Amino acid sequence: MTAQIILASASPRRRELLDQIKVSYRVHPVDLDETPLANESPLDYVQRLAAEKSAACMTLLGDSLPVLAADTAVVLGDLIMGKPKDKADALSMLRQLSGKTHQVYSAISLRGREHYQAISITEVTFRSLTEHEISAYWHSGEPADKAGSYAIQGRGGVFVASINGSFSGVVGLPLFETAELLSRLGLGLIQ
Repeated sequence: MTAQIILASASPRRRELLDQIKVSYRVHPVDLDETPLANESPLDYVQRLAAEKSAACMTLLGDSLPVLAADTAVVLGDLIMGKPKDKADALSMLRQLSGKTHQVYSAISLRGREHYQAISITEVTFRSLTEHEISAYWHSGEPADKAGSYAIQGRGGVFVASINGSFSGVVGLPLFETAELLSRLGLGLIQ
């Protein structure tokens, strides 16, 4: 099948979500410094990273296909939780999320002749976690490369007491918003 877009991400979860809605794509990840800027809001942070990823990919490839990029961050209060640096960082994040409601910000950037952006903000409530659960979860290997140190679509889903918003946004690519942006380029997904 001929690619309709370029996905500027190495995330297998984003590929699975695009496969789910039958979008054909080529993968070309870009590597950027994902450190938040001083006093940068969570909303500005995810929107900036998604836009920088799509721009960097388009510059590298000079391709005629549109480029789709996304960024997801777990946010507790004003604290942006990206992927954990190490075990101690992951355990700290999970302890902070335990028994609390946090937000998951997922920004999408679609760049072709024009640049379109969308944002999804979802509230996720964790039940209280025990130290044993936190440690066992780390040893499962699942939290090592996930924003906030958990995967809602995996074993980490057992920690989620409730969700208000986009499940796919928490996974890493909000499908409703993605479909809306793709439709602006004439890529209707339901025919």
